[in-house]
Formats: sequence, C-alpha cells, structure tokens
Amino acid sequence: MPITVNGVEISDHAVNVESAHYEGGDIRERQHQAAVALVVRELLRQRADELGLPQEEDEERRLDALLAEDAPVPTADEAACRAYYDKNPERFTTSPVLVARHILLPAHPDDLEEQDRQRDLAERLIASLQTDPEAFPALAREHSACPSREEGGYLGQLERGSTVPELDEVLLRQPEGLCTRPLGSRYGWHVVEVLQRAEGRQQPYDAVRARIAEYLTERTRRRAIRQYIAVLAGAAEIEGIELETADSPLVQ
Repeated sequence: MPITVNGVEISDHAVNVESAHYEGGDIRERQHQAAVALVVRELLRQRADELGLPQEEDEERRLDALLAEDAPVPTADEAACRAYYDKNPERFTTSPVLVARHILLPAHPDDLEEQDRQRDLAERLIASLQTDPEAFPALAREHSACPSREEGGYLGQLERGSTVPELDEVLLRQPEGLCTRPLGSRYGWHVVEVLQRAEGRQQPYDAVRARIAEYLTERTRRRAIRQYIAVLAGAAEIEGIELETADSPLVQ
C-alpha cells in the first residue's frame, strides 16, 4: 500500500533515497525510519502551507520557522535550573585527580590462558609489594609492557578520560596506596599504586547555570516537538504507515 498524507503520496523512490541517510539495522528498518521522516516532513510542510508561511529555498528554514511559531518552547527558568542542579550534583562535580604508577602485564582479551597467567603474576607482584613497597620501580622495569616502565611505572596525573573507559571506571574510585587486586583492561592486567589523590569538587551553580538552561530547554523542545507532530498526525489522514498520534493539545 502506498504511503499518503492527506492524499499526498510519498513514493517508494523517495523512501529509498531517504533511507541512505540512516545507519544500523537491516534495509527494512532503514526504510521504515526514512518513511517516518518523510511523513513527518510532509505533515510539517502542509501545516506551514495552512498557516500561510512564505516559501523558502531552504525548506528546513521554513519548517524551523513553523516550529518556532506554532510550537514555541519556553527557556528553562531559574527555579527549574536550580532544582536540576540540586538534584544532580554528580553531573557538576569535577573528576578526581590521581597521581599513580602501574605495571602492565599484557594479555589479549580472547586468550583465557594468558589472562589467567598474567592475573596470577599480578597477584604475586601485589603480595611482594605489600612486603616491600620500595620495589615498585624495579618490578615495573622488569615486568611492565608499558613505556612508563622506564620511569618506574610512573604515569603522572590522571583524571577521567586519561585511560581507557573500563580502567577509568575502577581506577578513579581507588584510594591512595597500593591497589590490593589487579585492575583489568583491554590491554591486560595492571598492578596500580595511587601515590596521591585529590577529590573532585562540585562546580558552583553560577558556573554551570547557562549549560543547565540549554540542556533543559533542548529536552523540553524535543518533547514538545514529538507531541506537536503526534497532534498533527492525529488530525491527518495517513495511509500505509502508522505513527504515534495524540488528540490532546500541545503541552509545553
């Protein structure tokens, strides 16, 4: 069945051309995404015609003007920004900063025997360092596969994003001192000692207020546009595809 929006047909050719802009899923899923996008665009175009908005060479600018006029979104106010800041302190806290050194014992993720062997070695090195902490530089030079071995395993300052994500996640929670178990990553096993640790600090509200307002306004805008399109779809005659519809007024 052909897709039509209030009698205006969207051709299979148009869907196929549009589907080239989508990635992931199989061809049917990409074609469905493309068809939905074309139906939404046609709904907006027809609404712009209904309101008498002037034609423009750039259709996207015309549709943006429609949304600005017909589905305005208020900027997040001070109370909303402050409430979001107070409820989400972790989002506005800087990363802890560590000074650390490590010994990297390499093991490919798919080589289970090597993984076990290197983890056993890491545990032996940790036991040895618990007895003789001063041996860390020598053990790093002897065993580590990281270039930092030339500096006794010294890595300098580390914060979020300094290492691969899976190591970041664990490393940044470590207190000062020798980690009592090996830390794993895609590279193998790490024997780690945190030499210094500075906790992250919550940024002051005034420093992040503009960012919060932008985020909340954009979140409201996306929700409002989804509902606006659902209202248009609910009032239209659409054949050949199903869209979410709504019969309630747009709620900002």
